[in-house]
Amino acid sequence: MTAPTDAAPRRRAGDRPPAVVELIDEATVQEITEQAWLALVGEDEVLVPLPAPLPADALSSWVTITGPWNGTVVLTCGRDTALELTRALLREHAPEALEDEDVDDALGELANVVGGNVKAVLPGPSALGLPEVGATQPPGSAADTCSVAVLWRGQPLTVSVQSDPHTEEENEVPL
Repeated sequence: MTAPTDAAPRRRAGDRPPAVVELIDEATVQEITEQAWLALVGEDEVLVPLPAPLPADALSSWVTITGPWNGTVVLTCGRDTALELTRALLREHAPEALEDEDVDDALGELANVVGGNVKAVLPGPSALGLPEVGATQPPGSAADTCSVAVLWRGQPLTVSVQSDPHTEEENEVPL
């Protein structure tokens, strides 16, 4: 009788997890974001790949990905842009006065869809966390982030795929 074999790649405890920039590039993040936009925001809605500074009142929504790579997919835009996005997602069902919960739900759904599609191109198996929204985005590894900056209806928006900052700390080797 032959023992079953497991040919799945393994990482030793001291091995560095893969860097996000080794796993995904800006063009892929841009394409995933554009596909989510067409599906959720509308077929006539376009993203223009032009960087612009985000306003001071920026809101972020994010989902975590855990697996062989650990990190966060973050969508960030200004408060006014978040309101416009919410109206675009809700279409004719948008109330005249939007509640914070409506905005959180809309931004969370965008982060969830973009994050789910990013997860699909990363090594797995991986799990997607629940969407979160806040005025301050979660910390990420500044040295290991893949970001795209776009304009939607002339307003700046960024989508970032950032490695967990704790991954760097765990892998530092003392001198």
